[in-house]
Amino acid sequence: MNFGKIEKLWKQILEEIGEDTSRPGLKETPKRISKMYSEIFKGYDEKNKPSITQFENGKDGLSSNGIICDKGYFFSHCEHHGVPFFGEYYFGYIPGKNLIGLSKIARLIDFYSSKLQVQERLTRQVMDEIQNEVNPKGAILILKARHFCKELRGVKKFNGNMITSECSGKFEENSNLKEEFMNLVSFDTKWNLKN
Repeated sequence: MNFGKIEKLWKQILEEIGEDTSRPGLKETPKRISKMYSEIFKGYDEKNKPSITQFENGKDGLSSNGIICDKGYFFSHCEHHGVPFFGEYYFGYIPGKNLIGLSKIARLIDFYSSKLQVQERLTRQVMDEIQNEVNPKGAILILKARHFCKELRGVKKFNGNMITSECSGKFEENSNLKEEFMNLVSFDTKWNLKN
């Protein structure tokens, strides 16, 4: 990432919208934005891609044949308007040979969301990575997000969540497993997808 170039371009943008880039509040803004970009767009550098730590299922006291669930939040930027979209993810999988390290789903989602994105692609990329690297018996991922391109501009509909989901293996083949996952998710009211 060329920080000097980003800084210069942001100064030009601020001037084009009518700002005085020499005033105290804005003097360092192009530099701050440039520095911020290295963090929020870290997904463009493959060196930042996390490895998925795996533990052999059935070894060293670790064993599971049921659904393992995880949840968290994510932030990304819309590739059409450059504004944020953000929300929660809900992930479940049925282990095959290996169990996934606890923090690895969150790190994977952070990596793929740290670039200009659309929610549909983000959901698919994370699922593809999990399938390719871990090959669980089944996996399901749901993203629920607010999009500023919908709230801040255009139709200006506040809190109009978009939900995307992808599933594979046993979750794709068995609707009862999907239902069991949704029941586990809604068991904790903080996981409630209806809000």
